[in-house]
Amino acid sequence: QVQLVESGGGLVQAGGSLRLSCVASGSIFSINNMSWYRQPPGKQRELVGTITTGGSTNYADSVKGRFTISRDNAKRTVYLQMNSLKPEDTAVYYCNMEVKPWGPTAYLYWGQGTQVTVSS
Repeated sequence: QVQLVESGGGLVQAGGSLRLSCVASGSIFSINNMSWYRQPPGKQRELVGTITTGGSTNYADSVKGRFTISRDNAKRTVYLQMNSLKPEDTAVYYCNMEVKPWGPTAYLYWGQGTQVTVSS
């Protein structure tokens, strides 16, 4: 059983910063890619960015230069540092991880989501 738990969401004024964390727990052999998604009100879930096992990152154009994804493999944690926040960044933010509980097969797990609200 693998669980992902996000934290760090909240209410912030435009121009402010937040740092989200997502910790994996349970039966885990290794973790491949880790990603952050978000779902704005009334819209579909969209990819924010991904960090690979080797630390390479890619981001949606809308967050490039403002958001940074990092990971701590020992802590089984992925972070999302969000700077220069805009009202349009308001969304529920979800993490996912490609987890190998055992052997070579990886499974995709999702966190429960954390609300980020940016006021103008």
